[in-house]
Amino acid sequence: MAYDFDREIDRHGTWSVQWDGIADRFGVSDLLPFTISDMDFASPPEVLAALRERVDHGVFGYTDWRLGEFREAIRHWYASRYGAEIDPGTLVYAPSVLSQLSQLLQMWTAPGDGVVVHTPTYDGFRKAVTGLGRELRGVPVGDLEALERELARPDSRMLLLCSPHNPTGRVWTEEELTVFAELAERHGAAVVSDEIHADLTSDGHRHVPWTRIAEPGRGRRWALVTSGTKAFNFPALSGSYGMIGDPDEREAFIRRMETGEGLASPAVLSLTAHIAAYRQGAAWLDELRAYVAGTMDMVRERLADLPGVVWDPPQAGYLAWIDLRALGIEEARLQEELVAVEKVAIMPGGVYGTPGFVRLNVGCPRAKAERGVDALVRAANRLRTA
Repeated sequence: MAYDFDREIDRHGTWSVQWDGIADRFGVSDLLPFTISDMDFASPPEVLAALRERVDHGVFGYTDWRLGEFREAIRHWYASRYGAEIDPGTLVYAPSVLSQLSQLLQMWTAPGDGVVVHTPTYDGFRKAVTGLGRELRGVPVGDLEALERELARPDSRMLLLCSPHNPTGRVWTEEELTVFAELAERHGAAVVSDEIHADLTSDGHRHVPWTRIAEPGRGRRWALVTSGTKAFNFPALSGSYGMIGDPDEREAFIRRMETGEGLASPAVLSLTAHIAAYRQGAAWLDELRAYVAGTMDMVRERLADLPGVVWDPPQAGYLAWIDLRALGIEEARLQEELVAVEKVAIMPGGVYGTPGFVRLNVGCPRAKAERGVDALVRAANRLRTA
């Protein structure tokens, strides 16, 4: 490999949510964390070099994301990565994917309206939807009857997709996405597709951008929201972009961001990082995906020591969503054992509305991932036999 993903980097003292903020969620600070979905790897050297060059310029005046190479870099990435031709004129910009979602919820739904999501559900979705006074309506992944039933309710105004899905790592097929679009159109629901995990799709699976599904003209209100920050690991630089097909809806979104939210000038280092990632980062990303796949194979091998637990790696991403229900262990007891005895922090499934699972972040050097999965196996086996 040209890139060293085994190198461990000390993140303590960097204001890291995963490392320095561990006590906020787990009550103690001396834990090895496998929690929030950022990675312990340095960003690609090509991105770091571009950032250094921009910093060395020394002037950080007001910027405009529509000037320069940002939109063209996105167009290039979608063409080269997904074989998808996008119109740069459909692009919008925002500080984060969740800030885009917040604006779209306010544009396309009203307080009390239903927003349909797949369960288990990324906790950021739950906070955004319920925080704005909308009702989160969950349907199990793969249950089309439940999906149509919820979308058919008169006040269900939006289908909120996670594509690929977080936390399960499911990559929706083109056929599945087409059905989602047809159901949303039939019942008059807007569609927002969060595709921030798309670049981490595993070999053997194919991510289909929502723009391809929306192309035939299905529905007026749709948006694809995403960012390069997840795959190339620079979320602290902020910055996201989206695609909104309808020109009037797109202009309304831009007006809201520039006036109501005061976003007149984006973070210039975010623009710099995105351009470098999309122009020069493909080789790094491919090696990262291969490395994570090897780590997931290790996780599968070690989980075999848990009787009754059958687990396959996710179709996308570095988050291992593990079903432990066969062990019959109460979630609170497992968490207590992991924290108090094993000194590791692993996200409980209840955070995503599905107790009995855990979400283990293995976006890290393999030696660290081994410590995490081994701690999980030890704790679960002790409680299983207690």
